[in-house]
Amino acid sequence: MKCRSDTGQMPVPIWQRILMTMTLLLLIPAGVSLYYADRLPDEYHIRCGEGLCIASTIPITAVPAQPAAQTAQYGSAPQTASLRLLGVFPVKDVQLRQADPVMLVPSGEPFGVKMLMDGVMVVGFGEVMSGSGHCCPAVDAGLEIGDIIVEADHAAIRSTDEFRQAAANGDAMELTVLRGSELQELTLTPVYSIAAKRCQTGLWVRDSAAGIGTLTYFDPDTGAFGGLGHPICGPDTGELIPLASGEASAVTVSGVIPGQPGLPGQLQGYFTADAPVGVLSCNADAGIFGKLRELPDRAPVPMALQQEITEGDALILATIDESGPHAYTAEIVSLDYRSSTQNMVVRVTDRRLLDTAGGIVQGMSGSPILQGGRLVGAVTHVFVNDPSQGYGIFAENMYAYTSALE
Repeated sequence: MKCRSDTGQMPVPIWQRILMTMTLLLLIPAGVSLYYADRLPDEYHIRCGEGLCIASTIPITAVPAQPAAQTAQYGSAPQTASLRLLGVFPVKDVQLRQADPVMLVPSGEPFGVKMLMDGVMVVGFGEVMSGSGHCCPAVDAGLEIGDIIVEADHAAIRSTDEFRQAAANGDAMELTVLRGSELQELTLTPVYSIAAKRCQTGLWVRDSAAGIGTLTYFDPDTGAFGGLGHPICGPDTGELIPLASGEASAVTVSGVIPGQPGLPGQLQGYFTADAPVGVLSCNADAGIFGKLRELPDRAPVPMALQQEITEGDALILATIDESGPHAYTAEIVSLDYRSSTQNMVVRVTDRRLLDTAGGIVQGMSGSPILQGGRLVGAVTHVFVNDPSQGYGIFAENMYAYTSALE
């Protein structure tokens, strides 16, 4: 007769204990593998002659982790590799693209953005008092705020003046409208306004934008640059503005309004009367891109690949007064490979920057982030309720646009 324990339950046989332990030992790495499968990106760049090495708490290797046999352009055709936890447990299959090492000059200097849109953006509507009462021809035509009117009667629209001239005669206009990523054809018929004594559409439109940001980097060989780390959007709509042409202008920072919880601070400055310092060529989710006219004589640093970036100490190059860029200590709090733009949460730890500006302020967007002597990214946004923290974007994600323009 078997003895019972004090609890009235039979003791667990040793073989069941061993089985439970082995099951638990298998479930733990399986859970960790699922965590990394969701967290890690599906594609990596690797330097020519090297394999994939991921900076993670638990070792993750790529199988086959074959070094590149020959040089390749940035973003060249990929090869497939399998990520393994501890070299054993499968995580996911990823694509590896071979690329030469990239050397960039981190800046941290403010610059002005002056840009003309590719078309005119719809920013509002108004009523027109016609002979038959109040109406809004633009709304009746199906236009929406944020739409970009790129053509009227198959002729390109490059300014608000051109659009007004096209509508002046009161004839129905066939409009080509960019809404999101799709082109649409709409018919707009202006009506005669009794009050204005001319034909009107009931549209408010804009054709340009301007602002101040921070230059993140430039290529010392080509002069190609990237800045801001986020797009220039219409202040009325929040939509990305398609760029027709633009210039980067010199800016003088005269001071800073410190940020505080609930109220973001901002740099104070003004455009100088000097000639443009560069030409803009792209307004994208990852920032503003173009080419500088003259290149400062500064030493470049390696651009870090996303898998080389770790949580921990970092530096932010930022300008908050007339003395120019200075390095401030910071900490990379977390990393997110799934986003194309909000890749890092960064916390300012430098007492100088905290005391003077409260942390990150508007106008610092694009300030380079460095870690271990490499350019890892740029500051993009401040947390409204905690200006000591903000988002950052990987330099690699910004450089993808620079390399496409070269």
